[in-house]
Amino acid sequence: MEFKTAIGQDSHRFDYGEQIKKLILGGIVIEKHHPLSGNSDADVVLHALTNAISGITCVNILGEIADRMCFDEDIRHSGAYVLEAMKHLGSHRVTHVSFAIECSNPKITPYIPAMRKNIAGLLEISEDSIGITATTGEGMTPFGKGEGINVICILTAAR
Repeated sequence: MEFKTAIGQDSHRFDYGEQIKKLILGGIVIEKHHPLSGNSDADVVLHALTNAISGITCVNILGEIADRMCFDEDIRHSGAYVLEAMKHLGSHRVTHVSFAIECSNPKITPYIPAMRKNIAGLLEISEDSIGITATTGEGMTPFGKGEGINVICILTAAR
């Protein structure tokens, strides 16, 4: 078997203006919280995942391709970006994904099972192949101070 591993990262600031958007993480709506700023749904978890897949395929989805999808096709949900990235995997398949989420709020732990289930569905892998951890970073970074959310994703694919 051939294995490839890649890292994806994304971060967004919270949008404190009057928005109709909701906070979405890993494809899950987090009620009663300010959304993240961005052209799409600003789902930093799925954006980090998309970037990790791009690290395997060497095809950058976020940026020009996602912008086209967002503005020309009005596709603003980040699950579509993940699916677009997966089209370029060829004979590789995702075998494991690990996410490290840094933020002071919202508290991530209650949402982990739903995020794992949603991401497993997108990637067509088992939920037990998806790890999600969260940290406040002890309040030392802008994310730990509540200004936004940062996500790092490590993805392994096999052929």
